[in-house]
Amino acid sequence: MKPLEGLLVLDFSQFLAGPAAAMRLADLGARVIKIERPQGGDICRQLYISNLGVEGDSTLFHSINRHKEGFAANLKNPDDLARIRQLIGQADVLIENFRPGVMKKLGLDWDAVREINPRLVYGTVTGYGPTGPWVGKPGQDLLAQSMSGLAWLSGDEEHGPVPMGLAVADLTASAHLVQGILACLVRRGITGAGGRVEVSLMESILDLQFEVLTTHLNDGGKHPARSAVNNGHAYLGAPYGIYATADGYLALAMGSVPRLGELLGCPALLEYDKPAVWFDRRDEIKSILRDHLRNQSTSHWLSILEPADIWCAEVMSWDTLRATEGYRALDMEQTVMCRGGTALATLRCPVRIDGEIYKSRQGAPGIGQHNESISREFGLEPPVSP
Repeated sequence: MKPLEGLLVLDFSQFLAGPAAAMRLADLGARVIKIERPQGGDICRQLYISNLGVEGDSTLFHSINRHKEGFAANLKNPDDLARIRQLIGQADVLIENFRPGVMKKLGLDWDAVREINPRLVYGTVTGYGPTGPWVGKPGQDLLAQSMSGLAWLSGDEEHGPVPMGLAVADLTASAHLVQGILACLVRRGITGAGGRVEVSLMESILDLQFEVLTTHLNDGGKHPARSAVNNGHAYLGAPYGIYATADGYLALAMGSVPRLGELLGCPALLEYDKPAVWFDRRDEIKSILRDHLRNQSTSHWLSILEPADIWCAEVMSWDTLRATEGYRALDMEQTVMCRGGTALATLRCPVRIDGEIYKSRQGAPGIGQHNESISREFGLEPPVSP
């Protein structure tokens, strides 16, 4: 039995952070019903990555909406809204990521729905929090990354701001939303009362930087100083970074610079015998390493460094990674079946519980695919006119 079996989640959210959180709850056993507008549905259905689509929807939509049921409702239509309110009365969790104020206009804000269902856990994702001058700004990942300072941590000193090549603000907010929802569910198990969970892209991306922001808050407000050579972390000294070899790339994490000099046969590194200089003179050190490591293959250097317990790794492409026994042992991939019968390869839930990994073959739903069965099961009827 999965740990969240028996819980009903209503997913009103679109794009990435909210739907990904609902998907993770589904991975862990919850029943998730995706609520979409009848015309067009979730905008993410047409948000393509590399123009790759499956059965008329983007692969992004399919990847974050697997194992959900589809219910179409026009929330501006009184009859549809009445059905939704009946469904909310029987749910355990509601997730929404409309701009602040939209749910209130619909009569589905937290204060309204807690009157319908005081045990409900109500999850909200915004771009920049519920108040303040940024409330109306678009809650988009690149924008949140750019405003948060994150872009000054990657790349070399000369590169200017460099965003991460992932929707890291969305995905971090998604994880935080799941954490908050599960915490509220635990509290509900003790007190019987539901609660409201609020996360934002900005707060989550700031929390992701808590290590380095704590340094910034206590070092006089110094700007992050990225290395000019093979930067891997703005706040760590040499040898931290990625280096080209004769046939690929090698990642080096924290370690003793003189010890590296001994192992690699690079006497120029031996003079850097005090840890303090590994940061103060890191560009000198990294330049020496950069030039030296180019002379041999990645496998050659690994054969020396790994037996000596030096923290290092080959830099792999996805093709290289997927061919390794280490990757295969993780059993990360699964195949889900789309509603039209198309097989879609994707990744599984990364959480193991009691040694079990969770996979599901159920793909993302069509718009309103399960309206009839859900209406019948939950007794959803429009109000009778007087």
